[in-house]
Amino acid sequence: MKKLNLKDYYDHIVIDTYIDISDEVFDIFEEYRKAEQAYQSKVYYHKAYYSLDRGDGIEHTALFISLSPDEIYERKLTSEQLHAAIATLPDKQAKRIYAHYFLGMSKVAIAKAEGVSKATIGQSIKGALKSIEHFLKKYY
Repeated sequence: MKKLNLKDYYDHIVIDTYIDISDEVFDIFEEYRKAEQAYQSKVYYHKAYYSLDRGDGIEHTALFISLSPDEIYERKLTSEQLHAAIATLPDKQAKRIYAHYFLGMSKVAIAKAEGVSKATIGQSIKGALKSIEHFLKKYY
């Protein structure tokens, strides 16, 4: 049996508190202490005093750029204009544009689903894009 001072291992314990533990448990505590000390030495050596995943928002702000209210409004308007432009298309063209660009279907898959050739789908989508471009030029 060995004595272990809990104050050495736990930050929230502020007074010396000794307990008797078996040799195996003492070895586990010592192994942990050495591993933690080695980690702290590495952090100090590499000057890595903080981590992006420590939960204080550093990683989030580095990866996700917040949009200004103007940018949010502009995106909303652009989205509304795009949907309005697609609404002016004939039904088949609108469905093909939606399937290709919003659902991510290939032209071959759309052609197979409709029972037409890939060239027909390609021409239809190309014509729809020209119509959308013409519609959107009114705004710009």
